[in-house]
Parts: sequence; C-alpha cells; structure tokens
Amino acid sequence: MKVYQLKREQYLPISLEEAWQFFSSPHNLKDITPQDMGFDIVLIEEGKPMYPGMIIGYKVRPLWGIPMRWLTEITHVQAPYYFVDEQRFGPYALWHHQHWFEEVEGGIKMTDLVHYALPLGVLGRLAHAAFVKKRLEEIFDYRFRTLERRFGSLQVQNELKRKSSLYT
Repeated sequence: MKVYQLKREQYLPISLEEAWQFFSSPHNLKDITPQDMGFDIVLIEEGKPMYPGMIIGYKVRPLWGIPMRWLTEITHVQAPYYFVDEQRFGPYALWHHQHWFEEVEGGIKMTDLVHYALPLGVLGRLAHAAFVKKRLEEIFDYRFRTLERRFGSLQVQNELKRKSSLYT
C-alpha cells in the first residue's frame, strides 16, 4: 500500500481559542468544503465538545457527483492545540488527518497533515496520479481561500515567506 502525504500551513489573524472553537466543530466543515462535493453530516452526537472516540458520519460527492458515505473517528484531542480524525469507513484505504494550531505573533499558524492511501493497489496508484491528488489539492486550496476570506490573512505569513525566499 502506497501512503501519500499532504501538508498545508495557513496563518490566520485569530486567537487560539477562536480557531479551536471554529475548527473543532464538524458543522463548520460544510462551509470550508467546495459546494460541488455535496457535503452533509448524517451522524453526529449533538451538543458535546469534540472528544476522543467521537464518531462523525458524512455524505460526500468527491468525484463526478457519485455519493459516498464517510465515517470518521476523532482519535486524539488536546484542546486547543490539535486533534486527529481517522476514516473508519469511506473511499480511502487509510485517512489520518492531523489538525495543529499554534499561537504566533498576531494570530495562529494552522497546519493540516494528512496521510492517506487508496485501495486497489496499482489501480489506486494510477487513480492518485490521474485525479485524486489534484482533487485533494483543489479541496485544500478552496479551504485556504475560504478561511482567508472569513478570517483575513496574517501579515506575518507574507513576511515569513518573503524572508525565507531571501535566504534560500
């Protein structure tokens, strides 16, 4: 089984508490997911804060409008710094998504680290090269833009990028 990794970082001008409140609520996922994915929560324990063992069920249409069920378990939580969700049932052979939040000057640094694998061996690897990798990048790009529109952009992010390019 070939395991792939996707890592994204984003700096937002919000507090750690505000970040946690937003990202630890599964209901906000719909707002940061492309509309063409038809994302809907179909199973959740309402009224409880996120906890290890929490099960969340979704209906999604990730490719060509084909509906799929996706069941995740929250496996690790250390509020307000990180949580991990893992697929228990869905389109991937492996889905392990770490969400990290770190205070920085003027806001937070948010890091998504996803390890994933596709089923079907060679066919899965071909599907990854042909369209899965691109689709995941589009989803996380959409998320980046949506969060920037909602919360704004942290100037530190731009300065860090500029400085790092000067020294490389």
